[in-house]
Amino acid sequence: MATPISTAPQLSTIAISWEALPEDFILEEGLVENTAQPLIAGALRESLELSGYIQPTMLIAANLGICATMDGKLVVKAPDWFFVQTVSPLSETTDRRSYTPHLEGEIPRIVIEFCSDIDGKEYSAKCTFPQGKWFFYEQILQVPTYVIFNHLTAELEVHQIESGQYKLQPIDENNRYWITDMGLFLGLWEGEKEGRIGYWLRWWDQAGNLLPWAVEKVEQERQRAEQERQRAEQESQRAEKESQRAKRLAEQLRALGIDPID
Repeated sequence: MATPISTAPQLSTIAISWEALPEDFILEEGLVENTAQPLIAGALRESLELSGYIQPTMLIAANLGICATMDGKLVVKAPDWFFVQTVSPLSETTDRRSYTPHLEGEIPRIVIEFCSDIDGKEYSAKCTFPQGKWFFYEQILQVPTYVIFNHLTAELEVHQIESGQYKLQPIDENNRYWITDMGLFLGLWEGEKEGRIGYWLRWWDQAGNLLPWAVEKVEQERQRAEQERQRAEQESQRAEKESQRAKRLAEQLRALGIDPID
């Protein structure tokens, strides 16, 4: 992985507007490049949802087109995963076909790309049509955090905007990155989920607690239930031992001619 050369000076020559995706606009097929990508994207959302993090005003999406009109040409980029803090509500029967920042809500706080090919599109700083992803996220949308993850090599880069340009962030002592706009840590986790064994992106809260997946919450509940069962069994055994001791004491008293009830 490598950081492209910044193309910030060219931005002033581009006329940018924010317009809705036309109803007759034909989106690309958006074929998934491998079976791991939708699993990783789904897992990122799942732990947020189970932890109660997601609010109705938020937008979390995978492979949904983000639109901007540049020099009169509509540009649509579909991150593998992105998060928007506040969006305008849609009717309950309407699904989003795309997302246009400023027109429909805020800019994304974080975009994540899963690097799985060799053409370097995640690092493309091409500023002419069709613009590269790096240029689009950094200069047009100005997304605060841009994450690039290669699940095959376990390489994770977190870039954050500083003075208008992305700067590669250092990893902390726990091998995680603090994502300010999420209020969470992001890092790598190796293991199995949904039949896939490999590297995953995971969230940790500010205290360092891993946000669990559904299968992990079920296991946690099973372990808690088992611990409660063991505690109840131990208490029952203790009570039984106390009862047996009381019976033996009563028998000893009776043998001495003493009524234990008195």
